[in-house]
Amino acid sequence: MTRKMKRRRSGFSLLELIIVVVIIGIIAAIAIPRMSRGSAGAAEAALSGNLAVLRSAIDMYAAEHGGTFPTVANIANQLIQYTNFSGDAQATKDASHIYGPYIRKIPALPLGAKKGKTDIAAVSGDDVGWIYTVASGDIKANCTDSETDSTDKKYNEY
Repeated sequence: MTRKMKRRRSGFSLLELIIVVVIIGIIAAIAIPRMSRGSAGAAEAALSGNLAVLRSAIDMYAAEHGGTFPTVANIANQLIQYTNFSGDAQATKDASHIYGPYIRKIPALPLGAKKGKTDIAAVSGDDVGWIYTVASGDIKANCTDSETDSTDKKYNEY
């Protein structure tokens, strides 16, 4: 009889297993929403960082080019390549192309419907990641007004 008792006590009862499964379910119900909020926060932080990098590069370009901002048609090349004072861009540095590069590459839009796009345009309807205004040198995310962060701030107003 002692053998039978030992064998019976060596495993878990059905009630113990159910309790463990319920506890794991409660922990998952708490942890999963927190993790998904963390990824949304990371994308918002990436957007803020990318905008800071782009705005800084545009400001440095303007400072070295007599207050003239990059052109819409050539902004990517003007920021990632060497330029002369008039803004003509080329991949290699020479005696006249002494300014820049200001960034290594145009960062991708980290969120929204146009996530992953790196192109820059002057009109928000285009299928690009960034909207650029030459007159002011301002750049913003190409997101719709309905795309907002956790505080209801529009991504295109960052």
